[in-house]
Amino acid sequence: MSNTRNFVLRDEEGNEHGVFTGKQPRQAALKAANRGSGTKSKPDIIRLRERGTKKVHVFKAWKEIVAAPQNRPDWMPEKISKPFVKKEKIEKLE
Repeated sequence: MSNTRNFVLRDEEGNEHGVFTGKQPRQAALKAANRGSGTKSKPDIIRLRERGTKKVHVFKAWKEIVAAPQNRPDWMPEKISKPFVKKEKIEKLE
């Protein structure tokens, strides 16, 4: 059985909206980054709280338009957006 974990997206005020799943926080952050609008020069800050814990994982996230792989399926466009994340820290909630 897979050990997927749920991570809730938080904004600066602490409001929670949107749930992303993944085995690791980075996997959930990549999914959230693909929906964002950050660039490498001006990345978004993504805060993900793991459900059932008081840990908040903080990432810098952006996406870039890159060429699709050579073995892409017919339905995939020639250019795709690829997400990137960099973990900054882990915050503890009170």
